[in-house]
Amino acid sequence: MLNKIAVGLFATILFLMIGTFGYTFIEDYTPLDAFYMTVITITTVGFGEVMPLSESGRVFTIFLILFGFGAIGFLAHSFTEAIIERATSPNIGKKTMQKKIQQLANHVIICGYGRVGEATAEHFNSVGQDFVVIESAPEQIKALEAAGFAFLEGDATREHMLQAAGIKKASALLALLDSDPDNLFTVLTARELNPTLQIIARTEVATSESRMLRAGADSIISPHATAGRSVAEKVMCTDVYQSIQPARQASVHEPQLLPVDEHSDLAGHVVETAAEFLHGSILGIRRDGVDLLLPAQDENILLDDELLILLHDIENPEQSHGPDIKKIVLIDDNPVIRRLYTRLFQKAGFHLLTAATGDEGYNLILTEKPDGAIIDYELPDMNGLDICVRMRQDPQFDSTRIFLFTSHDDIVTRQQAIDSGVDTVVIKSPEAKEIVNTVSKQLHS
Repeated sequence: MLNKIAVGLFATILFLMIGTFGYTFIEDYTPLDAFYMTVITITTVGFGEVMPLSESGRVFTIFLILFGFGAIGFLAHSFTEAIIERATSPNIGKKTMQKKIQQLANHVIICGYGRVGEATAEHFNSVGQDFVVIESAPEQIKALEAAGFAFLEGDATREHMLQAAGIKKASALLALLDSDPDNLFTVLTARELNPTLQIIARTEVATSESRMLRAGADSIISPHATAGRSVAEKVMCTDVYQSIQPARQASVHEPQLLPVDEHSDLAGHVVETAAEFLHGSILGIRRDGVDLLLPAQDENILLDDELLILLHDIENPEQSHGPDIKKIVLIDDNPVIRRLYTRLFQKAGFHLLTAATGDEGYNLILTEKPDGAIIDYELPDMNGLDICVRMRQDPQFDSTRIFLFTSHDDIVTRQQAIDSGVDTVVIKSPEAKEIVNTVSKQLHS
């Protein structure tokens, strides 16, 4: 289409030049008069002649009207055809949608527009949360178009589709496809593309939950979780909730209320780690009179919280703090790194606590007395080596493993680390799991 417009434009300009030169040569017009005469001739506007034409001028004018007007007509037809084709082309809507999606940030990607996906999209739309739906079924695509939601047509398990949905800038992904294997592949691909993304996956079979979590999902939606939510909502009703006493000698399947105080050793943990310590599931958190049902796995537990827990196989939650779990303090001012390694170390079976500054981290080390400390070389308030020196000067940390976390892989930095009492220098790299494996080997050796 663009070629036709170019041809029409070229022909029009050519006849304008021919007419201008022709009238200048044949009728001895000035260039301006000749150009004016050419324009009014090939556009057939009906204005009078600049000056009476000779016989040669009239013959030339006939030629110019026939061919020049044809060139203008061809140009106008091509231009109009292009406009109509552009307005009626389905690709225009797709390009507009893609442009809109590319501008999103901190949005949610919904993979699958079934019953759960549709309900989720409608809720997000009602509260003003940006989201993108990835769907491949034609009937669901029609429903998305009718609803006016941002969507992409394609396979959500494919890397290029997730990238087109802006996964690098997204805050969360919901794997709500009808197939557990498809959801598993989606979770694997999404976690590889964005290690810090919050991922919630749907499963139909209970045995798939552990595989989904190992693949990188933060939490699971399943019939079991739905049942747990129902139990939580009933138990956390004001009258029932307040009547429950702290868990002591609880039955295996009875939800219990556990206060978080200075003796519980739960404050500072995230939900996932606390659940492992308790050998149970955390169904809800009551904080300052507000109930949070089925909290996210990376939700921090604070002092004076009250936890609604469902024990699995123990009688006393206070006795469930596994003694074999290694405790680590990570000090790094980058929140992305803290969140990433919190997830990875928790999945590797460690109890990880984090701090953003040197002072905060050192105080955390004094309080928690961890088995290991991972300290960033460059902190906003001090050099990480200063913390290492202070730890080595304190006899109570003689057996604590110290890891210096740095991007400087040079002899000077390593020597400074050795002089400061560092056990191992850990170089920052994209291969985050290798760092976890290095720390794990050192702590379990």
